[in-house]
This record gives sequence, C-alpha cells and structure tokens, in this order.
Amino acid sequence: MDYKFRIEFLDEANDFLDKLDDKVKEKIIYNIWKSRILNINDKELFKKLQDEIWEFRTLYNKTCYRLFAFWDKSDKVDTVVISTHGIIKKTNRVSKTEIDRANYLREQYFKEKNK
Repeated sequence: MDYKFRIEFLDEANDFLDKLDDKVKEKIIYNIWKSRILNINDKELFKKLQDEIWEFRTLYNKTCYRLFAFWDKSDKVDTVVISTHGIIKKTNRVSKTEIDRANYLREQYFKEKNK
C-alpha cells in the first residue's frame, strides 16, 4: 500500500485510546489507517480544523470520537502526522479550548524536537 503519511501518538492520545472500549478503539484505528491511504480526500475521516490543527474523525454508535493532530514535515523523506489528544462528543462543533490544547501540544512537540 502507498501510505501518504506515518502516524505517531503523543501520550495524551494514547491515554485517550487506552480508556476506550476495544470495538471503538478498533474502529478509530481502522479509520486512521484508512485515512493514511486516502489522505485529505475524505473529510469524513481526516479534516482540517484551523491553521495547523487537523482531526481524525470516527462515528461509532451515534457518538463522535475525535483525535486532534498536526503535520510534521520537517523530515524531507518521511511525513508524519502527530496525534495530540482525543475527545468524545455528541455534536460536530469543536470547541476553541480543544483546538488551543492541540496547538499547545504541537508547540511543545516542536520545542522538544528542536532541542
């Protein structure tokens, strides 16, 4: 398969996934792997929210699961999408607080990486 990017999960994203039911977790992981092939062509799976912040989207049993993410294209060979954290929600609207949190985690990631 020709993947468009590699995915990595920050601790908060892993913690979020670990707390979910196995079937939900499997569906989220499946959608993430599927989005790696489709890239940004399927806004139902992977959608840009604001500036540098994106979200992996999964709908399972009428509940919306979101994993926030950003792109790390600093390695010229391998493009990586970093998942910052996740939330469970009942509506399509994403709060500014969650986007701000993702931006903060993005800034921390690049600070650590560039040390």
